[in-house]
Parts: sequence; structure tokens; C-alpha cells
Amino acid sequence: MGMMSPSPASRKAVRVLTQLSEHQGKTMLARIGRGRPFRTLVATILSARVRDQVTETVVPEVMRRWPNAKSLARARPKTVEKVIRKIGLYRIKSRRLVEVAGILVRDHQGRVPDDLDELVKLPGVGRKTAGCVVVYAFGGIALPVDTHVHRISNRLGWVKTKNPKATETALYQVIPKKWWSRVNDLLVNHGKTVCKPQNPQCSHCPVARDCPSRKAGKAGKE
Repeated sequence: MGMMSPSPASRKAVRVLTQLSEHQGKTMLARIGRGRPFRTLVATILSARVRDQVTETVVPEVMRRWPNAKSLARARPKTVEKVIRKIGLYRIKSRRLVEVAGILVRDHQGRVPDDLDELVKLPGVGRKTAGCVVVYAFGGIALPVDTHVHRISNRLGWVKTKNPKATETALYQVIPKKWWSRVNDLLVNHGKTVCKPQNPQCSHCPVARDCPSRKAGKAGKE
């Protein structure tokens, strides 16, 4: 039995991703660097609802004070609060960081697991955060979907979904596996620089010809 040929939606998605890969830089998490799982996990937890520029100024200081799970697990949340005060929801996140570090020490010998199912067992770590750790820290295969990926996938007509969880499920059927781990980096960059939530820069978009939202004049109305 021969292999099934890619669907039109799949061919279109690959064309767009290939084009974006020629134009985009790297996201904040990609700049954090592979081979540093604990740093990536901390950065991902801190980055929720926070601008990358802020996260990137705070993460180095957190790592300087608490370079591993063992040291962070011993920290007082109030002390962590003072270090991450520029971060949104810093009180909640300080408690979360200490709690997660404690679980890593207790259940994982202080190491961050590289398995998606194990990562989502950590408090406050959803599929997007877990997927980012798998992709950016370990170079593994996952398809983390945040608001940018959800928005742009729908604008491009790859999926018709109501939330990121549904988008992730749908994208697994559209995107070839070899591209899964690149989707987040490419679409997040595109979403922050060109395909913005409001006033997308359609006239400067390298994939505009493949965007039905632009053709229909809908991109800026979401």
C-alpha cells in the first residue's frame, strides 16, 4: 500500500512555513538556548502574558540566584517575588516556581523531564509550556500552540478552531511531522512582527498570497 499524498491544506502549510523560515529570526525561548532545560522551564513559566523583552531581563537574574531546581526549591517565595517583580502575576509565579522546583527535586532527581506527559503533571504547566520545553530545551518533537499560533493558523485557513487546545489537535492532522517542532517558533515570530492581533502588516507579509483572511479583508477584524 503506497503512502497517501499530502492534502492541499498540508501542501499550503508547508509552503507557508518554508517561506517564513527564510524571513524569521528566533523567539525568546529559542534564544535561551538548547541544553538548558531548567532555564527554559523557568523562562516559559515566567513568560505567560509578559513581553519577551521583560522576561529576558528577569531570567538571567533568577538563574544567577537559583541556578538549579535544588536551590530554587529552598527559596522563599517572598524572596523570589522581589527578583521577578517586573513580571506580570509575579506573586503567583514566584510560588509556582518554588513549587515546581520542589517537585523536580522530589520526583525527578532535580532534572526537568523531557517527556510531554510528565511535564504536564507539574503544577501550572499546560501543554503549551510542556511542548515549548520539549522543543526548545531538548530539541524534541512537539507542537506547542499559543495565542499567536492559534490566531495565525486560523487566519491562514489551516484550521477552523475556537481555542488553542483544539488548534493543536487539528494542526497535527495538517502539518507534516517534520515541521511540528518549528511551527511555534515561526508563527510566534510572525505573529509578533507582521501578523499582529490588531492591524496586521499584510502589505509586508511574505506569505500574503496564501492568506485567505487578507484576500477577504478579514485579518484586521479579529
